[in-house]
Amino acid sequence: MNAKTVERILREVRSGVMSVEAAAERFKTLPFEDLEFATLYTHRMLRRGFSEVIYGQGKTVDQIKAIIKAMLSRKENCLVTRVDEAKGKALKKTYRSADYDAVSKTFFVKSHSVEIKGKGTILVISAGTSDVPVAEEAARVAAYMGNRVERLYDVGVAGIHRLLMRNDELRKANVLVVVAGMEGALPSVVAGLVDRPVIAVPTSVGYGANLGGITTLMAMLNSCASGVSVVNIDNGFGAAYVACLINRV
Repeated sequence: MNAKTVERILREVRSGVMSVEAAAERFKTLPFEDLEFATLYTHRMLRRGFSEVIYGQGKTVDQIKAIIKAMLSRKENCLVTRVDEAKGKALKKTYRSADYDAVSKTFFVKSHSVEIKGKGTILVISAGTSDVPVAEEAARVAAYMGNRVERLYDVGVAGIHRLLMRNDELRKANVLVVVAGMEGALPSVVAGLVDRPVIAVPTSVGYGANLGGITTLMAMLNSCASGVSVVNIDNGFGAAYVACLINRV
């Protein structure tokens, strides 16, 4: 349910095309629909500008299918995150036209074409190739939510010249999502080069003292560069969501 759907229903009632009773039936399940095992938040698009996103980890294939079916019946695009390959293959048997990406673990089913609403480009940067799965989650989520997305991968501080030679791309972006593990220095470097918001994503990539991403997280939270915001460890989705909101302003 989005603003356009609500407006259309109200216009049809006013013009007599739809009865008050029929409109009431359409609004009956607002703002949520009880699926017994889940409560689908059907007002998410209306209130936030994006449909509810399904977190696939911990859900069964049948549960995910039921949520997708309910969303598609409401003409909403459906994005599922944290979908492993076994679940992805199982879901593809039902939704053959869906876009499943094993790297980012995202599964996307279209009810309608994605409308580009972002005002500028979101640039997703990864420090290393091992950070790409988290970076790809951010990139694909941002694209599915209606943004122009560009990627700049494997340009970490261990070879800073790889980043500096792409300075023009950095400066053209409206929002930058910077994904890094290890000591997490890259967001600070990027923020020192641009005048745009930088969203830092710490990853769990690193040896023992990285502590599963905690060292990276703490380093990013203590960045000496201004304009850096930090999301949780491996949270490419969260970074993309914030970037999308910024890119619509």
